[in-house]
Amino acid sequence: MRVVITGGGGFLGQMLARALIARVGLSIGSHANPGLTELVLLDQSRPSSRIDDDRVSYATGDVCDSALLDRVLAPGADAVFHLAAVVSAGAEADFDLGMRVNVDGTRAVLEACRRQTQPPRLVFTSSVAAFGGELPEVVNDSTAATPQSSYGTQKVIGELLAADYTRKGFVDGRSVRLPTIVVRPGKPNRAASGFMSGIFREPLNGQSAVCPVPPDTEMWILSPERAVDALIHAMELPAAAWGWNRTLNAPGITVSVADALDALERIAGRDTAARVRVERDPEIERIVLGWPAKFVTERAERLGFGADSGIEEIIRAHMRTLDR
Repeated sequence: MRVVITGGGGFLGQMLARALIARVGLSIGSHANPGLTELVLLDQSRPSSRIDDDRVSYATGDVCDSALLDRVLAPGADAVFHLAAVVSAGAEADFDLGMRVNVDGTRAVLEACRRQTQPPRLVFTSSVAAFGGELPEVVNDSTAATPQSSYGTQKVIGELLAADYTRKGFVDGRSVRLPTIVVRPGKPNRAASGFMSGIFREPLNGQSAVCPVPPDTEMWILSPERAVDALIHAMELPAAAWGWNRTLNAPGITVSVADALDALERIAGRDTAARVRVERDPEIERIVLGWPAKFVTERAERLGFGADSGIEEIIRAHMRTLDR
């Protein structure tokens, strides 16, 4: 089985790659457990640490480069995970860049898939930023997508493109709206939701962290481990399980900043939690408070997607990575 990950140099792409390598077999189409034969990681630059496995290769360049995409997908890809994107605050600050990468790049990936002899399965990573504006208290599977940011709009466009390319038989697409991923390792990025990782990551490293939203702010979150599980599960599900609707809301948990800091204090102590200070940022608030924080994800759960048990499980999972 040959797999391509765009955005394969990012933290989630690297986690996904390692999880795919660790799997004894992967199910796709009529071929159960064919095993991973090749994994191509495409990104704008190579990651600082490389995965030591003969099946893994790296490609660098622009996700909008059609010739590059054709080379990466040749001699055919069984599955493509499209993770490459400009994150939320970055897409809001630079509209043209967000449109180019998040819309034009997605279209370029879909067109490259279309040029393959056999339509590959394509998993598109979308976001809860697909929702915004005046929403019900709890979002469910029938709630209409109403994005109120450039990033959210670009993600919904990607969902619709993946669905239409699937309808035309060019790909076998499926889009997963991921909650905010917590805890992201490494340095902060330009994601508007990135502070939710920072209020754990930095204090646990002995550093101060800034929370740009009020403590009572609630967010819909998911650990990196469960996010990777969701992406692989989305790829392995047969087309018939998805039916006509190729987009779903992934399960997660609702956590307020205050509850998150209380959990951090219980686990790591008062001094650690005290390293977080609130300094409100109106622009970050505008973006984050426009996202829904409560979901009912019956369809995803029925299809076998799962979430974390609670915020303490997420914090402890991150702490285990610090001990490695």
